[in-house]
Amino acid sequence: MRKLIFFLGPAGAGKTTLAKAWASKHGGAFLDMDTLLRPAAEALMTLAGQDPEDRDSPFYKQHCRDLGYRITMNATLENLSLGLDAVVIGPFTREINDPLWLNQELSTISASPIDVEIKIVYVYLPSEDAYHARIKARGSALDVWKLDNWAQFSSSLRRSEIQWSLNPSSILYFDNSGPLSSDKLKMLETFIHSLN
Repeated sequence: MRKLIFFLGPAGAGKTTLAKAWASKHGGAFLDMDTLLRPAAEALMTLAGQDPEDRDSPFYKQHCRDLGYRITMNATLENLSLGLDAVVIGPFTREINDPLWLNQELSTISASPIDVEIKIVYVYLPSEDAYHARIKARGSALDVWKLDNWAQFSSSLRRSEIQWSLNPSSILYFDNSGPLSSDKLKMLETFIHSLN
């Protein structure tokens, strides 16, 4: 059965690193929202006279955020409709609070969690300080707004419970403290390969 594997969680949690480690070994379409949206976001922000590297300001959220999710999910659904596994990376902060969102997305390709195996890895860190240290250490231009507006941004780091109507065995809350290790990868493999 085709798999839809989400790596979700706040910025700096390490979801992309984990997803790349998984996909490099197991394959599947690799659909990182940051990568898919970047050219469009840079163009839109530049045309609006805004910082093209900004990914967090209210202006960006209003004009680019939803476009990123639409692009990502369109690519995801196209791959699933071809019978391919899809590995999807992004925060999905608003979407995980809507119990109907996932089923509505799958219904556009006449699919459901009955014929698509869903696995959710919600990646998080144990403290705000851990997020700050990791975001600062990675030195990305996309993080400048986050660090300059930390008091405003840090509220997005709170761990959220996924509200989608799924068997709890489909969801793994993954504490990603410390370096990537073989034990972490083994835990991911055991979870993703387990039957729901």
